[in-house]
Amino acid sequence: MKARKPRNPFVRRRRKILLVATLAIVFVWAILPARPYRPVEPLPAGIVDMHCHIAGLGAGGSGCFVSPRLINNWRFNIYLRSFGVTKKEMLAYGDTLVADRISESVARSKYVSKVVLLALDGVIGPDGQLDTNKTEVYVPNEFVASVCATHTNLLFGASVNPYRPDALARLEWAKAHGAVLVKWLPPIMEIDPADPRLIPFYKKLGELHLPLLCHTGEEKSFSHADDNLSDPDKLRLPLSQGVTVIAAHIASSASYHGERGPDRLARLMGQYPNLYTDISALIQINKPGVLKEAITRPEFQGRLVYGSDFPLINTALVSPWYSFHLSLRQKWAIWRNKNPWDRDVLIKQQLGTPAETFVRSTQMFNEPH
Repeated sequence: MKARKPRNPFVRRRRKILLVATLAIVFVWAILPARPYRPVEPLPAGIVDMHCHIAGLGAGGSGCFVSPRLINNWRFNIYLRSFGVTKKEMLAYGDTLVADRISESVARSKYVSKVVLLALDGVIGPDGQLDTNKTEVYVPNEFVASVCATHTNLLFGASVNPYRPDALARLEWAKAHGAVLVKWLPPIMEIDPADPRLIPFYKKLGELHLPLLCHTGEEKSFSHADDNLSDPDKLRLPLSQGVTVIAAHIASSASYHGERGPDRLARLMGQYPNLYTDISALIQINKPGVLKEAITRPEFQGRLVYGSDFPLINTALVSPWYSFHLSLRQKWAIWRNKNPWDRDVLIKQQLGTPAETFVRSTQMFNEPH
């Protein structure tokens, strides 16, 4: 028999030191008191989440579309689980099942009374038609409008690619069917917000009093994206046309021409009173310190709107355990709450998000508070 090698005492010592250090860090983290970024304010009743996604496979004649590229991507099954559905269920009961599950979850929320369900237009080709080869996810306005009409806690968020030949007519249709805003994801929809050809579209948005919720900053939810189109500075054109613009995610996790996205957005705040930004996705583990910047930076004061970015709040990206600024008691209480909207609201509130942030969307959409 081979003789066993004697254990290296230095290796054992290093392991013990590492274990003790790890336990010390965990202990210190556990006993830290709450350290919110700002004073904690009471939560208002009847919060409206203005940033909630929906998707479908086309089941039940919904008209929804997910590209084979995304279906075969590792993200796809995570999205299904976060929506609370399975592919088998969707194929059996139709894509409206996703809206049903969202509505049921909102109905169980203590703090959120309604959500804006977002349609998502696709890439428009040179022929003016939807390019399904370039579009990863398509959620038509007709589908979202119909499910919102049958659920009182769902509000219709339209999406119209301005490069459609009938874009203005589509905006009018959306408004007539209850749309409260228009959603763009420029790096996915291949929209340049600074394109002067879009001025008639912006004028129509202003005429219809439809805010533009536009993604800014890095985009990682899809298999590919052109982040150059997410530069907040490109929003100068719609802002100059009087459009109310909500720049999603404070342009976080991205830089443009050597300047941080939030810095470019903050500069615009001083120039355009019709510019707002939402706090959706700002407590994800891959965005450390972003919520703190949003709620403490003077330029963003009075310009923040509450959004969750559901279903991402229902994934491992968001958890109270990631924050060193919540006490152990807070973490435990929030983690035990099984409602994704309540968890999102409580984390943000207990980190110091101003109460006015949670009511601004109700004011924007003239919802009763």
